[in-house]
Amino acid sequence: MSAADLRPLSIVLAGGGTGGHIEPMLALADALRRRAEGGRELRITCLGTARGMETRLVPARGYDLRLIPPVPLPRKPTVDLLRVPGRVRRAVAETRTLLDELAADVVVGFGGYVALPAYLAARRGRGRAGIPIVVHEQNALPGLANRVGARLAARVGVTMPGTKLHRAEHVGMPLRRAISSLDRPARRAEARAAFGLDADRPTLLVFGGSQGAASLNRAAVAAADALTAAGVQVLHARGPKNTDVTVPPRSAGQAPYVVVDYLERMDLAYAAADLALCRSGAVTVAELSAVGLPAAFVPLPIGNGEQRRNALPVVEAGGGLLVEDADLSPTWIEQRLLPLLTDPTALAGYGRNAAAAGVPDADERLAEMVLEVAR
Repeated sequence: MSAADLRPLSIVLAGGGTGGHIEPMLALADALRRRAEGGRELRITCLGTARGMETRLVPARGYDLRLIPPVPLPRKPTVDLLRVPGRVRRAVAETRTLLDELAADVVVGFGGYVALPAYLAARRGRGRAGIPIVVHEQNALPGLANRVGARLAARVGVTMPGTKLHRAEHVGMPLRRAISSLDRPARRAEARAAFGLDADRPTLLVFGGSQGAASLNRAAVAAADALTAAGVQVLHARGPKNTDVTVPPRSAGQAPYVVVDYLERMDLAYAAADLALCRSGAVTVAELSAVGLPAAFVPLPIGNGEQRRNALPVVEAGGGLLVEDADLSPTWIEQRLLPLLTDPTALAGYGRNAAAAGVPDADERLAEMVLEVAR
């Protein structure tokens, strides 16, 4: 056995910036760490920037984090690209030095500010052939960094079937095991008790991402009386800055309406709920599908329409509803969600369809792809 076979396999993950990049990166890291328990030792290093959420999330999960300069990029090739070549060169040079120090065997990128320098540095690193690259794209509409990375990559995994990316292979979205292995019926009583909800009432979960969403907050709060009068209880994450979003306490015997700033335990929130009202970020859509929780998706009304594309496969499979942000209102909630929430048979059908659209083992699929390339 050669010295190269004895040293740890060095895997570098580039996915900093937002939770949409960081969560699948950490889910993959967890899957790789599980693989290492039965074979060759792995050394897993995450790349990020000083201004991203990764400075908090990555160390908290027990992984080594190395920082490189951020390179903000437009989603499409525009004149803005001409303004960043100096920053790109600096970031690539620093990242290449870091990859050499780590003796990287493979670089896995998830898009965003961190990925492009990692892809370009890997292409030029460790000999003439460079360091092999694996790309994972979370959204139905790929960003510029991953469109570049896919052209350089040995393998390309995507979350959504039909994603237009060079040599794309459908693997799904890597998710935390606390989510992908969640048994909602088995955890329902515990979850509802944890949030102060009644054990047996139909339950609506409202959330708009880590910061909340103003349009969802307004519509849900305005529909609060109609929901609870019909016996539907609500768990509503308003966002930590939205302290003006309040609902008066319900009378004794009424269905509760529980407002929280933030949901630390999304697994328990999903277990407590029968239906979600939420945005349709790629991670959110994948998590809801993996746990079989139907949703009314309200795509973010700005950007390039990727959130609508993210939700469409689940909606078309009969696992959820789609409502445009401008059309969301208390009346829509009363007319569309209330009948569904009070129909257990219809809810169960939506839940089965949502689960059928999910890929709960995407973390293992991507881990196998990465190890095949690294070896």
